[in-house]
Amino acid sequence: MKVRLAVFDLDQMPTNELWHPTEELINACNLTRFAKSIGFEPPNYSQLHDWSINNKDEFWCEMWKFANVLGNKGELVLENEETFLKSTWFPNARLNFTENLLRRTDDDIAIVSVTELGVKTEVTFSDLHRKVAQFASALNELGIEPGDRVVAYLPNVAETVIAMLSTASIGAVWSSCSPDFGFQGAFDRFSQISPKVLLACDGYTYNGKPFDVSQNVRLLEQHIESIERVIRLNFLSHQVDDFDSIFQGDEYARDYQWFPFNQPLYVMYSSGTTGKPKCIVHGAGGTLIQHLKEHQLHVNLRDRSRIFFYSTCGWMMWNWLVSALASGSTIVLYEGSAFWPNPNTLIQLIENEKINVFGAGAKYYSALQKANVRPKIEWDLSSLESMQSTGSPLAPESFDYVYGDIKDDVQMASISGGTDLISCFALGVPWLPVHRGELQGPGLGMAVDVFDELGNSIRSARGELVCTQTFPSKPIGFWNDPENNKYRSAYFETFPNVWAHGDFAEIVETTGGLVIHGRSDAVLNPGGVRIGTAEIYREVEAMQEISEALCIGQNWYDDVRVILFVVLAPKIKLGEDLSAKIKQRLRANASPRHVPAKIIAVPEIPRTRSGKIAELAVRDLIHGQDVLNKSALANPECLSVFENIPELSTD
Repeated sequence: MKVRLAVFDLDQMPTNELWHPTEELINACNLTRFAKSIGFEPPNYSQLHDWSINNKDEFWCEMWKFANVLGNKGELVLENEETFLKSTWFPNARLNFTENLLRRTDDDIAIVSVTELGVKTEVTFSDLHRKVAQFASALNELGIEPGDRVVAYLPNVAETVIAMLSTASIGAVWSSCSPDFGFQGAFDRFSQISPKVLLACDGYTYNGKPFDVSQNVRLLEQHIESIERVIRLNFLSHQVDDFDSIFQGDEYARDYQWFPFNQPLYVMYSSGTTGKPKCIVHGAGGTLIQHLKEHQLHVNLRDRSRIFFYSTCGWMMWNWLVSALASGSTIVLYEGSAFWPNPNTLIQLIENEKINVFGAGAKYYSALQKANVRPKIEWDLSSLESMQSTGSPLAPESFDYVYGDIKDDVQMASISGGTDLISCFALGVPWLPVHRGELQGPGLGMAVDVFDELGNSIRSARGELVCTQTFPSKPIGFWNDPENNKYRSAYFETFPNVWAHGDFAEIVETTGGLVIHGRSDAVLNPGGVRIGTAEIYREVEAMQEISEALCIGQNWYDDVRVILFVVLAPKIKLGEDLSAKIKQRLRANASPRHVPAKIIAVPEIPRTRSGKIAELAVRDLIHGQDVLNKSALANPECLSVFENIPELSTD
């Protein structure tokens, strides 16, 4: 069913309200059906959310029933509820993750896979069943058993999804990274979990250029002693490969064994640059029920919805996207550069594939705006109902751009969570308006709050984003962490028995929305005043002269001073006039505390492979410390620019 969304005259709306759901949308959406099934009427989301966290057992049982989870729920919902870290959800439940994603067996399209070179592959639900069963059989023949690890060094294509579903179907553990990781980056991740099987490609393309990674694959096979077999996908050469051989023939047996709710499903990796990536283990049941909740109640996915997220297999948004199959939706994959051969590439994909839900990192939207792309004029986006943004805070100006130049009757959902919970703390809410610069609200069942440094709950003030109660998709543990020391250190040392997420955030009292001001470990502290880096970026990157920026705090004479690095637009030079303009803008639109002591032009900003700015790596460098995990970066070669900068040794 196609749902019309509201169209508003921005000049007639409250200053920061950009979109409001129509009564038709509210009445038709999944959230309303769910709410009414438990006795709530729309659109009082705050009341529903309060109920969901004050009645955790009942809420998650109702979610199980609403989403029709296939499995045995058991009688007990939550064990050790009072101890966040040790709490266990649905301890007696049993299910199969893959069975829940493959409940459709018809000939509609399950996966659309498109590459930047224009190669398109479609896989129906019936074909998906067959190929998953065939691949699972091949893994069984290799001796893969429940709990064994299968790792993938693969591009974002249909074969990767098939291999993951096959791995999960037999109770084995999946872990992946994209082939743009070098040998060391992949080795640092995979070697920690002792995989038996490596799935690998011969290469990939980006910006129209081929990149051969066959040498990296050979090195991984040689240096990870646990690997018993390599299954190859010839993505570059298109020659017959191991995947082709596995998928030959039409015979297959589909038999889903049920495993415990907390059967390990994924090993994900922290993307920091302070040491080897931490291996975060997520369970099958928690991942499934959390994604079903987010997709159906918050994103409003339905049978035959089409959802896309621009991601690689090294980012948790890939795992999140694939779970949309459990809602009967079609997932659209894209492998390659979002801006090749031109900035309209993904916008054209929306039109061509009739995408209903489109997602990308916040950086994509700002880059689209900088490229002066105006999809509203040039493309037919009538299918588009919702847009998602994550990875970093979506700037208020990007909200303006979406509604001004992309589509004015679309729900713009800025979402925030992470690899740590393989889901979201805050995201879109179909009942609520979209306010400029804000995430619409906390996720149902997620006891989200903001604490000051003393652990007091605060509103309309900036502090630490926390979660005060356990939730099903919390990690079931960290790899090789039997005493939970890494787990405890990661989330529970700041506030006792409260998950501190590491985001510097604010709950807006008047709207109930959230604003993310940046990572709390990158918060600036000049003169003892805490400043989020996102507050500086949104002002500076709105300037036509600036392509992107990075700011850090430099220790300076028993205080901290703000240092701003900028990448300039083509043909722009950083002189006194531009520096003064930047400072004046920050002083006027933020505060005098936001004005940097130094502004330095650099050719490139270091980023992690999921697109996040690597502030901590630069902060370490300018303080003379080593960056321990350069393989976490997409462009580590640019770090040399930040070493021994003369301006940083003077007043």
